[in-house]
Amino acid sequence: MAEITFDAVTKIFGDDVRAVDELSLHVADGEFMVLVGPSGCGKTTALRMLAGLEDITSGSLSIGGAVVNNVLPKDRDVAMVFQNYALYPHMSVEKNIGFALKIRGDSKSEIKRKVEEAAATLHLTDYLERRPKALSGGQRQRVAMGRAIVRSPRAFLMDEPLSNLDAQLRVEMRLEIARIQRILGVATVYVTHDQVEAMTMGDRVAVLRGGRLQQVDTPQDLYDHPINEFVAGFMGSPPMNLVRCHVRPGNDRVEVDFGDQTVELPWHYTSSHELPASGLDVVVGVRPEDVIITDASSPNTIKTRVERREALGAEILVHLTHLDSNADTASSDPGALRDISRRAPLVAKMGPRVHVAVGDVLSVQISPEHAHFFDATTGVTLRRR
Repeated sequence: MAEITFDAVTKIFGDDVRAVDELSLHVADGEFMVLVGPSGCGKTTALRMLAGLEDITSGSLSIGGAVVNNVLPKDRDVAMVFQNYALYPHMSVEKNIGFALKIRGDSKSEIKRKVEEAAATLHLTDYLERRPKALSGGQRQRVAMGRAIVRSPRAFLMDEPLSNLDAQLRVEMRLEIARIQRILGVATVYVTHDQVEAMTMGDRVAVLRGGRLQQVDTPQDLYDHPINEFVAGFMGSPPMNLVRCHVRPGNDRVEVDFGDQTVELPWHYTSSHELPASGLDVVVGVRPEDVIITDASSPNTIKTRVERREALGAEILVHLTHLDSNADTASSDPGALRDISRRAPLVAKMGPRVHVAVGDVLSVQISPEHAHFFDATTGVTLRRR
């Protein structure tokens, strides 16, 4: 077992394609670190450099305190679990799991003992004589993990191992992988584009964009305290609502315009520089669970129409478009409806027994204590005073 450190690691493909740009990240011994981000953000390239499958352009990468930039993959003592399982179809589960030990020259008795231990941990004991084609997707993934476990590596590397599974199996395998990692206590770097996986599995999560590390923190702190607009919008399902507005100098409130409606929010944030005389353009972010249905007579409300309703069982996602305060809510003019649909939407997360239907007109409030503010030019979070 060992800690992992990326120190300003860069990978350039061709002349100028920076797949990973000065990545500095520390993974503690026994920690479950998730690399997450959109396609092309550099997370898989970072993992492949750690495995030794890609050369490092610059920077240093160490495992257990030793720099491994020029160490061959077989000598790094890490085990990688791939997206496509990479099982040998002609071998039984037992032989697949024990193959690396056989190549390493372990005795038959030692191979048998380690394979049986891994199979018991992964609930595969009853399937050791089967071949991969006779297994479900989840069972094949557990076999791939078993092949990694028996080697007792210093670190586990996992490259989107659940992407080929259906929704229910993904949930089950998330729990299974997290359980096994806790038992083994081995440093694990897990790559995914699915932020739900990242939030539910990682001790810490590193968010990448365009090859650069945006923020690394616990899942809850990423959700509650995003460092910039990108992280705020990426982490969370559905994503944060983001609305551009303006802060006027001398005001202690932000006026957020929705058509001809104005909502005032307390200004609890400050820029890293003094507000210019003309004020500051900001982006206000609010999570869907902080968009609250209220009475039309309540102060500071936004008049909206329900455009779409998604019932998810435990909750309802309601997609809203704001209306002008003098709009005819019963209008059947198709042109008016098209104009409404072009306006910036809000998504609200509601309880499963809230009765709303498409076309309903609702008054909603933004929860001011949970609003986020971002510099509209740089996207950086404006810190609380």
